[in-house]
Amino acid sequence: MTPGPELSIVIPAYNEERRLGRALSRIRDYFANRPAGTAGVEIVVVDDGSTDATARIVQEIARENPCVRLVSNEANRGKGFSVRRGMLEARGHVALFTDADLSAPIEESEKLFAAIRAGNDVAIGSRALDRSLIAVRQSRLREIAGMIFNGFVRLFTGLPFYDTQCGFKAFARERCRIIFEQQRIEGFGFDPEILFLAKRHGLRAGEVPVRWAHDAATKVHVVRDSLKMLGDLVYIRWNSLAGRYPPA
Repeated sequence: MTPGPELSIVIPAYNEERRLGRALSRIRDYFANRPAGTAGVEIVVVDDGSTDATARIVQEIARENPCVRLVSNEANRGKGFSVRRGMLEARGHVALFTDADLSAPIEESEKLFAAIRAGNDVAIGSRALDRSLIAVRQSRLREIAGMIFNGFVRLFTGLPFYDTQCGFKAFARERCRIIFEQQRIEGFGFDPEILFLAKRHGLRAGEVPVRWAHDAATKVHVVRDSLKMLGDLVYIRWNSLAGRYPPA
C-alpha cells in the first residue's frame, strides 16, 4: 500500500474563481520551498456546486501540479458539508482546512502543525488570543456579533475556546476521523460541532493565535448566518441529548 502524504490541505470552495487560483499558487509555492517540497503534501479542493469557473480552474492547475486534486459536490451543500467531505477524502497524517481567501496566511500553518506535534489532536487558529496579529479588522458589528456568539458557544457546548469560527484548523487525521463521521451540521455553524465532538471523544485541542486579515468578500452574512448558527448550537445540544453522537 502506498503511504499517504504527510499533510493534507483542504479548501472548501463555492464560486471562488477570483481568489482560488491565487490561493493555490501561494500554498503550492510555500510548500515547494520547504525542505521536503510538495512531495509530502496534497491540496484537496472541494467544489461546493459552484456555478462559475471554480472547478475548471482547479482542473487546469491540477494537470500541472499532481499535488492538487478536485472533489466536487453534486450541488451546493454548505461549508460544513464541504469541509467534512474534504477531511474524509484526505489522506495526510495531518489535515488542515483553510478558507480560499487565505485570511490566515498559509505560513501560519506551521503554528498549528507545531501544536499537533506537541501532543494536540486538534489545533485551532484563533483571532481572539492576540488581536495585535490582526492586519485588517472586521467591522465593529461583526466583532460584537462574534463575541456574543462565542458566549453562546460556551453556554451551549461548554467549550473553553475564545474563537471557534476562524476557518483555519488542523487535525491529527486518523484520530480525528470520528469527528467528521459524526458531524451533522452542513452550514457555517459546523465549527462548534466538530470541536464539541473532539471534546466528547476525549481528543486534546489547543487554541493558537494566528495572523489574520479580514476579507470584505466574505460570504458570511452577519445577521442571517449568525441567527442560523445560534440555531445550530441548539441542534448540537439536541443531538447530544438524543444520543446521536455515540462514543467511539
